[in-house]
Amino acid sequence: AGVTRWRRWLDWSVSRHLRQPLASLNAPLRQALRLGAFELIVEGRPPHAAVGEAVGVTRTLLHKGAAGLANAVLRKLAREVGEDRLPRPSTGDAAEDLAIEWSHPTWLVRRWLDRWGAKETKALLAFNNEVPRYTLRSNTLRVSPEQLMERLQQLGTDPEPCRWAPEAFRVVRLAPALGLVSEGACAVQDEAALLVVHALDPQPGEAVLDGAAAPGGKAIAAAERMQNQGRVVAVDVHAGKTDLIWRASQAHGATIVAPVAADLREWETDEPFDRVLLDAPCSGTGVLAKRADLRWNRTPEEMGALAVLQRDLLAAAAAHVRPGGVLVYSTCSLEPEENEGQVEAFLAGHPEFSREPVTTVPEALRTP
Repeated sequence: AGVTRWRRWLDWSVSRHLRQPLASLNAPLRQALRLGAFELIVEGRPPHAAVGEAVGVTRTLLHKGAAGLANAVLRKLAREVGEDRLPRPSTGDAAEDLAIEWSHPTWLVRRWLDRWGAKETKALLAFNNEVPRYTLRSNTLRVSPEQLMERLQQLGTDPEPCRWAPEAFRVVRLAPALGLVSEGACAVQDEAALLVVHALDPQPGEAVLDGAAAPGGKAIAAAERMQNQGRVVAVDVHAGKTDLIWRASQAHGATIVAPVAADLREWETDEPFDRVLLDAPCSGTGVLAKRADLRWNRTPEEMGALAVLQRDLLAAAAAHVRPGGVLVYSTCSLEPEENEGQVEAFLAGHPEFSREPVTTVPEALRTP
């Protein structure tokens, strides 16, 4: 994960000591060089260990010549690190330099610089490169937050109460808690995702629709918040994912969750819903710290296609809200055309809807 996250910076650092393009090397050698560079530059491991392991891997997987190349390149890099003279990119393009040094796509960094400036962008880039912590949501149908806290402490996970969601805890190590996840006492869910359910604020006995439900965490959290009274319809276009939602909901005792395999844009029902959630498919630029690979799998061209999909799904979701009901639109993106832009366009085309204050989310997290 670390190598994937820091790949661009590692490649730039290694490439300066190669006579040929890094891309021309075969894959095992490229990865061995990245691993060695990661341990030297990011983790600060002793040079003899970092270089020795990378060279040993290269010799085992390839041949003596490749191992010699890895040894020469990584020893030069280790010398620069040891003498604190590792150079920084200096292309003359501020976005390109930041993107290389903080290992992000240039197009994305340029967008953020234009919107937020250098200081805020650099803070975001640094956050995205931190080793993420995991959040566990207590299943309040089975255990109280206090009981989950006690059990996590007994397992040695050093749980820390989340700042904004009192039913959730952050842990550094997830493995010791996997037994609790399997038995349905808790679920892995980011605090931000949980706050979307707080914004939805479903009440016992209500009819709730989750219009793009996979993997089901928000639908199940809604059922728990409803004390398993009412109905939660979890629609997703992928049949395999709705099966996973059903199994997860059963494991948690959230028996009011009813998964439906359908495209929300084509799904028809006469049932009106008190609350409708559309957690829309998006670029995911807000979760790059958790998804190490995602930054390399997004393109500027995708933004336009995603915006069209989000617009169509939002219109489809709105058709299922009863008069007086609530519609919540959420993404895990930071981009305005996927968030504020979508809401503004929707309200302009749907005068029967109006903004509702999000009083169930802490005031510090709300904007006008």
